[in-house]
Amino acid sequence: MSEPRINERIRVPEVRLVGPSGEQVGVVRVEDALRLAEEADLDLVEVAPDARPPVCKLMDYGKFKYESAMKARDARRNQANTQLKEIQFRPKIDEHDYATKRGHVERFLKGGDKVKCIVRFRGREQSRPELGIRLLQGLAEEMAELGTIESHPRQDGRNMVMVLAPVRKKAEVKSDQRRRREEARAARRAEKHAGRTPKGTKVAAGGEPTGENA
Repeated sequence: MSEPRINERIRVPEVRLVGPSGEQVGVVRVEDALRLAEEADLDLVEVAPDARPPVCKLMDYGKFKYESAMKARDARRNQANTQLKEIQFRPKIDEHDYATKRGHVERFLKGGDKVKCIVRFRGREQSRPELGIRLLQGLAEEMAELGTIESHPRQDGRNMVMVLAPVRKKAEVKSDQRRRREEARAARRAEKHAGRTPKGTKVAAGGEPTGENA
């Protein structure tokens, strides 16, 4: 994607100007827009070149480029870290099997991964799609605190498919896990330190410090 034209590179007689906070200034001569940018110590950036007249905005272009790059990097990182897990159900699944698979879905969502939930139909079961819809909708309701429906239940050949997306991003989950590990290590260090006997302290036969120094 090419960079937008900014400041003196904008060579049109008039522009539709947008202020730094998004307010509409209106159609102004490009010379006046450049003067306003200079007075505000900002850049004039062409954000909609195909409009007539082109739309330009007053902004700190260096800051805008940096923030855009950070957002793009975070988006790529989250996309790379998030995996699509798959759990299969039967339309007439027993309670124990359902509870087990439900636990897997819960664990995946807590870990920041998406889950593709599939209900597989066989034979005459294909004439009862409402069984799959009911199962998947019930599962989505039970997982409401951990995930949202990204793709609602839909028929896909012999299967009924639904995709749940985690409420928390993978990066947030990993950050929280690191924080908990650091807290646990700090607690172990404090416990180990508290259990040490200070040097020079006499210990009685029962193992208790006497309070007397050597």
